[in-house]
Amino acid sequence: MIPFYIETYGCQMNVSDSEVVTRILTDNGYRPCSRMEDARLLFVNTCSIRENAEKRVMNRLDHFGRLKKKDPLLKVGVLGCMATRLKEQLLNHPAVDWVVGPDSYRYLPGMLDSRAAAPVRVQLSLSETYADIKPYREKEPGVTSFVTIMRGCDNMCAYCIVPYVRGRERSRDPESIEAEVKSLLQEGFREVTLLGQNVNSYRWESGLVTFAGLLDRVARISPLLRIRYTTSHPKDMQDDVLHVMARYPNICKHIHLPVQSGSNAVLDKMNRKYTREEYITKMKKLKEAVPGISITTDFIVAFPSETEEEFNDTISLVHEIQFDGAFTFIFSPRAGTPAASYPNTLTPAEKKDRLQRLNQVVNHYSLLGNKRFEGQIVEVLVEGFSKTKPDVLTGYTPHNKLVNFVGDESLIGTIVKVKIEKAFSWHLRGVLV
Repeated sequence: MIPFYIETYGCQMNVSDSEVVTRILTDNGYRPCSRMEDARLLFVNTCSIRENAEKRVMNRLDHFGRLKKKDPLLKVGVLGCMATRLKEQLLNHPAVDWVVGPDSYRYLPGMLDSRAAAPVRVQLSLSETYADIKPYREKEPGVTSFVTIMRGCDNMCAYCIVPYVRGRERSRDPESIEAEVKSLLQEGFREVTLLGQNVNSYRWESGLVTFAGLLDRVARISPLLRIRYTTSHPKDMQDDVLHVMARYPNICKHIHLPVQSGSNAVLDKMNRKYTREEYITKMKKLKEAVPGISITTDFIVAFPSETEEEFNDTISLVHEIQFDGAFTFIFSPRAGTPAASYPNTLTPAEKKDRLQRLNQVVNHYSLLGNKRFEGQIVEVLVEGFSKTKPDVLTGYTPHNKLVNFVGDESLIGTIVKVKIEKAFSWHLRGVLV
């Protein structure tokens, strides 16, 4: 059995895709290994969402090229979004033997086994969901896992490369989703995240099953299984989803709802299809339906021609919503998207300054949001030991708050009660009750 190793970059969707690829290869006589040094086949599953992500991959391929000079029998494949976007450039890289896009993983065994097979396959599909493939999870039984419910995106945001590299939206059969979740529960997993580029647009059989209906079905599988979902698009966030979240205690009280900007003018240029006011209204409904819910978001600063006034609209939105946290980024132009051709009037120093100013405000409210848990006893799903402190356990609350506390290894995979002693901007510290 030929050993292979997959290095994964980017979002949770890529993590899930790597599990699908691993299953396909193991079912066809290949053997996964945990150390790159032990592999004869190296795969890198790539992300194109920002320029820095692509630069990291290209640097990695340069390293693989040096390894191949020492070991000419070593083979390298590029998977994922960069495979679709940069197929010609990747094929010309001296390290690369195969280039395979997100909808072509079923063809991998044939490509690897046949010298006659073309080294590239990046065609996008209108139907591929890999619904019949059970993802390979190396650490079975584990604690948390992802279940992909749909693929692709139809939103065509002006800055985003995803629709071009992952194709159109297509939803997965709800029965197959339920079956996978039940299987994970039987294997000992305690938390499942329903995954998609835009889960709120999930539709099956012309809308007979919506995302709210799917969420309801999954939540009813077991009250002992925690349910999360990501990512949502504000324009598609409907009240019925909020009602389902309020109905089931095992649906975690956290939502990640990327707003990107607090300026209507910038949102319009981004083609986000909602206004600041509509987003605020949805937030009010969410907080009323699920009291105490934790809300996180994404922001892009320095979008082309963003004025100081428009940037301040973003700052004021953070003050108004008081997000529990946010992922913040400087705009990264992606060739082939409309925004890549928009005129840019900001200097690198101005972009960095805006990012720092936004982070200061976000961190302020993140700390305030965490401080409300000081002195409280919370439920924590223990995922393992801290990477920096081997004697400290770490896990998450239903509100997606990271908690560190001292405890025994036997607690991993269980839900325990922890009293919070101290809050920080990005985590909580407590003691086992």
